[in-house]
Amino acid sequence: MIQKLEGLKTTLWSGLVVTLVIVATLALQEYWFAKINFIEQVLFGLFAIGIVFSAQFTRSRFTLLISLCFGYYLISKNIISGQIFLEKNPQWLYLTTLFLLAYFTFIKDRSIFSIHGFFRLIGIVLCIVLAKLWLLAMMWSENFLVQEKISIINIDLLVINFPLFIISFVLLLKSLRQPNLLVSSLLTTLILGNLVYNHQISLPTSIVFSLLVVQYIVVVVIDSYYLAYRDELTNLPSRRALNQYALSLGRKYSVAMLDIDHFKKFNDTYGHDIGDQVLKLVAAKLSMVKGGGRIFRYGGEEFTAIFPRKSTDEAVEELEKIRQAVADYKITIRHPLRKTKKSRKGNQSDSSKKVSVTISIGVAIREPKSTFEHTIKQADLALYKAKKKGRNKVCI
Repeated sequence: MIQKLEGLKTTLWSGLVVTLVIVATLALQEYWFAKINFIEQVLFGLFAIGIVFSAQFTRSRFTLLISLCFGYYLISKNIISGQIFLEKNPQWLYLTTLFLLAYFTFIKDRSIFSIHGFFRLIGIVLCIVLAKLWLLAMMWSENFLVQEKISIINIDLLVINFPLFIISFVLLLKSLRQPNLLVSSLLTTLILGNLVYNHQISLPTSIVFSLLVVQYIVVVVIDSYYLAYRDELTNLPSRRALNQYALSLGRKYSVAMLDIDHFKKFNDTYGHDIGDQVLKLVAAKLSMVKGGGRIFRYGGEEFTAIFPRKSTDEAVEELEKIRQAVADYKITIRHPLRKTKKSRKGNQSDSSKKVSVTISIGVAIREPKSTFEHTIKQADLALYKAKKKGRNKVCI
């Protein structure tokens, strides 16, 4: 069960940060209230930055969400017509917001200026229509119950609370199952919107939107960073992150190059999908390294470990532990062998089996007046030595 809650950490951190920001905003109300006119002017710039920035990085869901918030803000300030309509239909507006948050949770980011953008707009219109249909259905149900003199169900509670409960549960479940900052931000948006709608906190519209838009911009920045510096398959820091991290290293450090033994043969036997799963499992084991080591994906089936301020002996002690952990781990492969024409004709189903993989490791310490690139090369030579000695070894 815990393994399935991969987004728990992301959700908790997002919730904690947003909670602290809201508490600080309420506590500093006297300070920012005196500058509310300035904040309202800055908000226009935030909307523009948020829309352009999210569109530039193809975060279309944020682009659409910020655009909708901007439209509502313009109407609420009577800059464009529609303020009276919004004031007369608060439930419709609230339900539309709920359905939109659920909609943005399940669609994927696509370019706005494409056929996908057109379909996204259709989806937004459908959310608006669905909210109205739900209100009409609840109104019809209430009239029916009154006519039949049935008082078992309180329709007024169902109008808002039922979709709120369902959508909140869906967003929470989605946020907990996947470490996705966008989904977490949608969940915090729902919570903040619900607090404002039920008058549990009192904040001007400009402050609420300022908090939301800043949150969305920060999420886009963090997501863009992870896209550039994180390997998507293994979720380890990428080679670009390794090169960046090397700039912060001092004069003493050890470098280890790690390689999965016979990985190409494994790929040819079981297929690239199984190979990707093996890479993920090995990466998960490597990420558990102690002693201050940091693991990076170097490329292909190769990984790099950096041990700041550690000698080779200290690094080898930790690397031996993860080498043994990888070797001892049994991987269950279902339908392990690739299907051939002969096996398909005979309708033979492949049976599951357990396999294990090993890693070879080469370690080098930075020598005086040596560069990081030279240390990497020395670790690579040590890795080659481990391969020559029969693999599944750590060599210096």
